Amino acid sequence: MYLARDFIETPEGLVFAVTLSGTEDGRVIACLRYRPRAGGWAKVGSLEAIGLLRDRFPRYLYHSPRRDVTLQAVPCERIRRHWHPRTRLRELLAQERDDPLLRRLQRLTARLADCGIATEHLGITGSLLLGCHRPDSDLDLVCYHRDTFHQARAAVRDLTAAGRLQPLSEPLWRTTWQRRGRPLDFPTWLWHERRKFNKGAIDGTKFDLMLVEESPAPETGQRWRKAGYLTLQATVIDDGDAFATPARYRLDHPQIPEVLCFTATYLGQARRGERVEVRGRLEISEAGDRRVIVGASREAPGEYVKVMR
Repeated sequence: MYLARDFIETPEGLVFAVTLSGTEDGRVIACLRYRPRAGGWAKVGSLEAIGLLRDRFPRYLYHSPRRDVTLQAVPCERIRRHWHPRTRLRELLAQERDDPLLRRLQRLTARLADCGIATEHLGITGSLLLGCHRPDSDLDLVCYHRDTFHQARAAVRDLTAAGRLQPLSEPLWRTTWQRRGRPLDFPTWLWHERRKFNKGAIDGTKFDLMLVEESPAPETGQRWRKAGYLTLQATVIDDGDAFATPARYRLDHPQIPEVLCFTATYLGQARRGERVEVRGRLEISEAGDRRVIVGASREAPGEYVKVMR
Protein backbone atom coordinates (compact mmCIF):
# COMPACT_ATOMS: atom_id res chain seq x y z
CA MET A 1 0.00 0.00 0.00
CA TYR A 2 1.33 3.40 -0.96
CA LEU A 3 0.45 6.06 1.61
CA ALA A 4 0.75 9.82 1.48
CA ARG A 5 4.20 11.02 2.68
CA ASP A 6 5.90 7.77 1.55
CA PHE A 7 8.78 8.20 -0.92
CA ILE A 8 9.22 6.16 -4.09
CA GLU A 9 12.19 5.99 -6.47
CA THR A 10 12.19 5.35 -10.22
CA PRO A 11 14.87 3.54 -12.27
CA GLU A 12 16.27 6.97 -13.25
CA GLY A 13 16.94 7.74 -9.56
CA LEU A 14 14.10 10.27 -9.30
CA VAL A 15 12.50 10.35 -5.86
CA PHE A 16 8.82 11.27 -5.57
CA ALA A 17 6.78 12.04 -2.45
CA VAL A 18 3.42 10.28 -2.50
CA THR A 19 0.66 12.90 -2.29
CA LEU A 20 -2.47 10.73 -2.40
CA SER A 21 -2.72 7.29 -0.82
CA GLY A 22 -3.49 4.31 -3.03
CA THR A 23 -3.28 4.16 -6.82
CA GLU A 24 -5.17 5.46 -9.84
CA ASP A 25 -5.07 3.57 -13.14
CA GLY A 26 -1.99 1.67 -11.98
CA ARG A 27 -0.12 4.83 -10.98
CA VAL A 28 0.88 6.41 -7.69
CA ILE A 29 0.03 10.11 -7.49
CA ALA A 30 3.25 11.73 -6.28
CA CYS A 31 5.38 14.87 -6.69
CA LEU A 32 9.02 14.88 -7.72
CA ARG A 33 11.13 16.06 -4.77
CA TYR A 34 14.69 14.84 -5.39
CA ARG A 35 16.88 14.06 -8.39
CA PRO A 36 20.15 12.13 -8.32
CA ARG A 37 23.50 13.82 -7.97
CA ALA A 38 26.97 12.55 -7.15
CA GLY A 39 26.83 10.85 -3.78
CA GLY A 40 23.13 11.37 -3.12
CA TRP A 41 20.15 13.51 -4.06
CA ALA A 42 19.46 17.17 -4.80
CA LYS A 43 16.16 18.70 -3.74
CA VAL A 44 13.92 19.83 -6.61
CA GLY A 45 11.59 22.83 -6.39
CA SER A 46 8.04 22.62 -7.70
CA LEU A 47 8.60 24.64 -10.88
CA GLU A 48 11.88 22.87 -11.59
CA ALA A 49 10.15 19.51 -11.14
CA ILE A 50 7.47 20.32 -13.70
CA GLY A 51 10.06 21.51 -16.22
CA LEU A 52 12.29 18.48 -15.69
CA LEU A 53 9.44 16.03 -16.12
CA ARG A 54 8.02 17.83 -19.15
CA ASP A 55 11.41 18.02 -20.91
CA ARG A 56 13.05 14.73 -19.94
CA PHE A 57 10.61 12.39 -18.19
CA PRO A 58 7.11 12.95 -19.61
CA ARG A 59 6.12 9.39 -18.68
CA TYR A 60 5.66 10.71 -15.13
CA LEU A 61 3.02 13.24 -16.17
CA TYR A 62 -0.47 11.78 -16.24
CA HIS A 63 -3.79 13.31 -17.23
CA SER A 64 -6.35 11.99 -14.79
CA PRO A 65 -9.73 11.50 -16.49
CA ARG A 66 -11.34 11.21 -13.07
CA ARG A 67 -10.05 14.61 -11.92
CA ASP A 68 -9.70 16.39 -15.30
CA VAL A 69 -6.17 17.55 -14.44
CA THR A 70 -2.60 16.64 -15.33
CA LEU A 71 -0.75 15.22 -12.33
CA GLN A 72 2.69 13.92 -11.51
CA ALA A 73 2.35 10.17 -11.13
CA VAL A 74 4.57 7.09 -11.25
CA PRO A 75 3.40 3.83 -12.87
CA CYS A 76 3.67 1.04 -10.31
CA GLU A 77 5.95 -0.97 -12.58
CA ARG A 78 8.42 1.95 -12.60
CA ILE A 79 8.85 1.96 -8.80
CA ARG A 80 12.29 0.66 -7.91
CA ARG A 81 12.26 1.44 -4.18
CA HIS A 82 9.65 2.36 -1.60
CA TRP A 83 10.57 4.25 1.59
CA HIS A 84 8.26 3.87 4.62
CA PRO A 85 8.34 6.74 7.16
CA ARG A 86 7.40 4.55 10.13
CA THR A 87 10.15 2.02 9.44
CA ARG A 88 12.69 4.79 8.94
CA LEU A 89 11.78 6.48 12.23
CA ARG A 90 12.35 3.25 14.14
CA GLU A 91 15.79 2.96 12.53
CA LEU A 92 16.72 6.55 13.39
CA LEU A 93 15.56 6.31 16.99
CA ALA A 94 17.72 3.22 17.49
CA GLN A 95 20.86 4.91 16.17
CA GLU A 96 23.53 6.46 18.35
CA ARG A 97 25.25 8.99 16.08
CA ASP A 98 26.81 12.38 16.65
CA ASP A 99 24.20 14.05 14.48
CA PRO A 100 22.56 17.18 15.99
CA LEU A 101 19.41 16.86 13.85
CA LEU A 102 18.98 13.22 14.76
CA ARG A 103 19.39 14.04 18.45
CA ARG A 104 16.67 16.69 18.15
CA LEU A 105 14.38 14.17 16.48
CA GLN A 106 14.99 11.76 19.33
CA ARG A 107 14.27 14.46 21.93
CA LEU A 108 11.09 15.50 20.11
CA THR A 109 9.67 11.98 19.98
CA ALA A 110 10.66 11.42 23.63
CA ARG A 111 8.76 14.54 24.72
CA LEU A 112 5.73 13.48 22.73
CA ALA A 113 5.99 10.03 24.33
CA ASP A 114 5.94 11.73 27.75
CA CYS A 115 2.50 13.06 26.70
CA GLY A 116 1.24 9.59 25.80
CA ILE A 117 1.97 9.67 22.04
CA ALA A 118 2.90 6.12 21.01
CA THR A 119 6.05 6.18 18.89
CA GLU A 120 4.85 3.20 16.84
CA HIS A 121 2.14 5.48 15.40
CA LEU A 122 4.72 8.00 14.15
CA GLY A 123 6.99 8.20 11.11
CA ILE A 124 9.52 10.58 9.59
CA THR A 125 9.40 11.92 6.04
CA GLY A 126 11.36 14.57 4.15
CA SER A 127 15.14 14.57 3.90
CA LEU A 128 15.58 12.36 6.98
CA LEU A 129 13.59 9.64 5.26
CA LEU A 130 16.21 9.53 2.51
CA GLY A 131 19.18 10.25 4.74
CA CYS A 132 20.15 13.36 2.75
CA HIS A 133 19.39 15.85 5.53
CA ARG A 134 21.53 18.82 6.46
CA PRO A 135 22.04 20.44 9.88
CA ASP A 136 19.37 23.05 9.04
CA SER A 137 16.77 20.56 7.74
CA ASP A 138 13.27 20.47 9.24
CA LEU A 139 11.72 17.53 11.07
CA ASP A 140 8.65 16.27 9.19
CA LEU A 141 6.80 13.97 11.56
CA VAL A 142 3.95 11.76 10.34
CA CYS A 143 1.08 10.65 12.62
CA TYR A 144 -0.69 7.50 11.39
CA HIS A 145 -3.92 7.69 13.36
CA ARG A 146 -6.31 10.61 13.58
CA ASP A 147 -6.47 10.33 17.36
CA THR A 148 -2.67 10.26 17.54
CA PHE A 149 -2.42 13.35 15.37
CA HIS A 150 -4.81 15.40 17.48
CA GLN A 151 -3.16 14.17 20.68
CA ALA A 152 0.17 15.28 19.23
CA ARG A 153 -1.24 18.73 18.43
CA ALA A 154 -2.46 19.05 22.01
CA ALA A 155 0.95 17.90 23.25
CA VAL A 156 2.70 20.55 21.14
CA ARG A 157 0.40 23.19 22.61
CA ASP A 158 1.07 22.04 26.19
CA LEU A 159 4.81 21.44 25.77
CA THR A 160 5.21 24.87 24.21
CA ALA A 161 3.33 26.50 27.07
CA ALA A 162 5.61 24.64 29.50
CA GLY A 163 8.76 25.77 27.66
CA ARG A 164 9.80 22.25 26.60
CA LEU A 165 9.19 23.13 22.94
CA GLN A 166 9.41 26.55 21.33
CA PRO A 167 7.00 28.45 19.10
CA LEU A 168 8.39 29.31 15.70
CA SER A 169 10.34 32.54 15.50
CA GLU A 170 9.05 35.23 13.16
CA PRO A 171 11.89 34.54 10.63
CA LEU A 172 10.85 30.86 10.51
CA TRP A 173 7.19 31.83 10.11
CA ARG A 174 8.07 34.26 7.33
CA THR A 175 10.18 31.67 5.51
CA THR A 176 7.24 29.25 5.57
CA TRP A 177 4.82 31.96 4.41
CA GLN A 178 7.07 32.98 1.52
CA ARG A 179 7.18 29.36 0.39
CA ARG A 180 3.52 28.47 0.91
CA GLY A 181 1.19 31.20 2.05
CA ARG A 182 1.47 34.06 -0.41
CA PRO A 183 -2.21 34.23 -1.51
CA LEU A 184 -2.87 35.56 2.04
CA ASP A 185 -1.03 38.52 3.53
CA PHE A 186 1.41 37.58 6.30
CA PRO A 187 -0.70 38.67 9.33
CA THR A 188 -3.78 36.82 8.02
CA TRP A 189 -1.80 33.69 7.20
CA LEU A 190 -0.05 33.76 10.58
CA TRP A 191 -3.32 34.09 12.51
CA HIS A 192 -4.56 30.88 10.91
CA GLU A 193 -1.28 29.01 11.44
CA ARG A 194 -0.74 29.84 15.11
CA ARG A 195 -3.96 28.16 16.18
CA LYS A 196 -3.27 24.85 14.41
CA PHE A 197 -0.46 23.64 16.75
CA ASN A 198 0.94 21.41 13.98
CA LYS A 199 4.24 23.30 13.83
CA GLY A 200 6.85 24.24 16.37
CA ALA A 201 10.56 24.17 17.11
CA ILE A 202 12.90 22.11 19.24
CA ASP A 203 16.26 23.65 20.03
CA GLY A 204 15.83 25.99 17.07
CA THR A 205 14.85 23.32 14.52
CA LYS A 206 11.41 23.60 12.94
CA PHE A 207 9.12 20.56 12.98
CA ASP A 208 5.76 19.78 11.36
CA LEU A 209 3.07 17.27 12.29
CA MET A 210 1.21 15.61 9.41
CA LEU A 211 -1.79 13.29 9.51
CA VAL A 212 -1.83 10.21 7.28
CA GLU A 213 -4.84 7.89 7.27
CA GLU A 214 -3.77 4.25 6.98
CA SER A 215 -7.23 3.34 5.65
CA PRO A 216 -8.31 6.36 3.60
CA ALA A 217 -11.93 6.59 2.55
CA PRO A 218 -12.42 5.12 -0.94
CA GLU A 219 -13.23 7.53 -3.74
CA THR A 220 -16.64 7.29 -5.38
CA GLY A 221 -15.22 6.82 -8.87
CA GLN A 222 -17.18 9.76 -10.23
CA ARG A 223 -15.53 11.80 -12.94
CA TRP A 224 -15.23 15.54 -12.46
CA ARG A 225 -14.65 18.32 -14.97
CA LYS A 226 -13.17 21.73 -14.32
CA ALA A 227 -15.54 24.70 -14.74
CA GLY A 228 -13.40 27.76 -14.07
CA TYR A 229 -12.45 29.68 -10.94
CA LEU A 230 -14.80 31.15 -8.40
CA THR A 231 -14.90 32.85 -5.01
CA LEU A 232 -17.56 31.97 -2.46
CA GLN A 233 -18.47 32.67 1.14
CA ALA A 234 -20.13 30.12 3.40
CA THR A 235 -20.17 28.68 6.93
CA VAL A 236 -18.28 25.48 7.75
CA ILE A 237 -20.69 22.87 9.07
CA ASP A 238 -18.22 19.93 9.31
CA ASP A 239 -14.45 20.16 9.88
CA GLY A 240 -13.83 16.52 10.75
CA ASP A 241 -11.51 16.07 7.77
CA ALA A 242 -9.78 19.45 8.05
CA PHE A 243 -6.34 17.87 8.49
CA ALA A 244 -6.85 14.92 6.12
CA THR A 245 -5.26 14.50 2.69
CA PRO A 246 -7.00 16.15 0.98
CA ALA A 247 -8.54 18.42 3.61
CA ARG A 248 -12.32 18.59 3.34
CA TYR A 249 -14.63 21.31 4.59
CA ARG A 250 -18.39 20.82 4.33
CA LEU A 251 -20.31 24.04 3.82
CA ASP A 252 -23.83 25.40 4.20
CA HIS A 253 -23.63 26.82 0.67
CA PRO A 254 -26.81 26.10 -1.36
CA GLN A 255 -24.99 25.00 -4.55
CA ILE A 256 -21.50 23.95 -3.43
CA PRO A 257 -21.50 21.74 -0.33
CA GLU A 258 -17.77 21.07 0.03
CA VAL A 259 -14.23 22.30 -0.51
CA LEU A 260 -11.26 19.98 -1.00
CA CYS A 261 -7.73 21.30 -0.33
CA PHE A 262 -4.82 19.41 -1.86
CA THR A 263 -2.13 21.76 -0.55
CA ALA A 264 -0.88 21.56 3.04
CA THR A 265 -1.17 25.34 3.34
CA TYR A 266 -4.90 25.09 4.07
CA LEU A 267 -4.97 22.01 6.30
CA GLY A 268 -6.83 22.82 9.51
CA GLN A 269 -7.56 26.30 8.18
CA ALA A 270 -11.16 26.62 9.41
CA ARG A 271 -13.35 25.22 12.17
CA ARG A 272 -16.99 24.25 12.36
CA GLY A 273 -19.21 27.29 12.75
CA GLU A 274 -16.74 29.71 11.17
CA ARG A 275 -17.59 31.68 8.06
CA VAL A 276 -14.97 31.38 5.34
CA GLU A 277 -14.08 32.85 2.00
CA VAL A 278 -12.79 30.36 -0.54
CA ARG A 279 -11.09 30.93 -3.90
CA GLY A 280 -10.51 27.87 -6.05
CA ARG A 281 -11.56 25.87 -9.09
CA LEU A 282 -15.14 24.72 -9.49
CA GLU A 283 -15.60 21.05 -10.38
CA ILE A 284 -18.84 19.45 -11.59
CA SER A 285 -19.37 15.70 -11.55
CA GLU A 286 -21.14 13.51 -14.08
CA ALA A 287 -24.07 13.46 -11.66
CA GLY A 288 -24.15 17.26 -11.42
CA ASP A 289 -22.56 17.50 -7.97
CA ARG A 290 -20.38 20.57 -7.36
CA ARG A 291 -17.31 21.20 -5.27
CA VAL A 292 -14.38 23.62 -5.12
CA ILE A 293 -10.76 22.47 -5.34
CA VAL A 294 -8.05 24.54 -3.67
CA GLY A 295 -4.46 23.62 -4.44
CA ALA A 296 -4.37 21.52 -7.56
CA SER A 297 -0.71 22.66 -7.54
CA ARG A 298 1.54 22.77 -4.47
CA GLU A 299 1.72 26.58 -4.34
CA ALA A 300 -1.94 27.13 -5.35
CA PRO A 301 -1.33 30.64 -6.74
CA GLY A 302 -4.34 32.88 -6.16
CA GLU A 303 -6.28 30.15 -4.33
CA TYR A 304 -7.06 30.20 -0.63
CA VAL A 305 -9.31 29.41 2.30
CA LYS A 306 -9.57 32.08 4.98
CA VAL A 307 -11.77 32.69 7.98
CA MET A 308 -13.76 35.91 7.78
CA ARG A 309 -12.91 37.66 11.03
